[in-house]
Amino acid sequence: MKTVILCDGRRPPADRIRAAVEQADLFIAADGGGNAAHELKLVPRIVIGDLDSYSVSPDPQTEVIQDNNQESNDLEKALNKALESGAKEVWVFGAIGQRLDHTLKNLSVLKQFNARFKSLRFVDRYGELFLLPARYQAQYPVGTVISLFPLSGKVSGITTRGLKYPLRDEALENGVRDGTSNETVSDRIEITHKKGDLLLFVATKQPVH
Repeated sequence: MKTVILCDGRRPPADRIRAAVEQADLFIAADGGGNAAHELKLVPRIVIGDLDSYSVSPDPQTEVIQDNNQESNDLEKALNKALESGAKEVWVFGAIGQRLDHTLKNLSVLKQFNARFKSLRFVDRYGELFLLPARYQAQYPVGTVISLFPLSGKVSGITTRGLKYPLRDEALENGVRDGTSNETVSDRIEITHKKGDLLLFVATKQPVH
């Protein structure tokens, strides 16, 4: 079951969101993301959050759920609802790019929920961000810009294939070394790591400003 969650951060182009919603089985707006959905003329099946930002009149087809639990943010509430609904693959739009503290919190939420879905990805106007399994293989066009970031302090035993700047059983660590702005030199890449939480950012071919 594919689910799209729309938050109220910076968004990729509207046509990309609309295309994802058309392919999804479930569309959830997280609080102020309901305003963004209205602006894009999209109708979420569910709007959920503490509703401190949601300010439009809901469509009759939309279920509005107010959850004032301050121990979880609006994205957590939306992801929990997606789990309850049977979601396996989730694309989250607008989770990053506004307040820095909200972005950092949502990266923590990504780690918290990642193992509970088959796939959980954050999408912005520049690309996609997701946590890697111990072994990851994928195909991308040659010249695709990718970045590796250690989410939880230090990630060790990283080996890459198909990248311009390879790693061979090496470590990345916050404040010490990261893997920003690498590039694919093969149409197939492989990334393995032994310990830690490793984020992969894959840039779109033509970033939209």
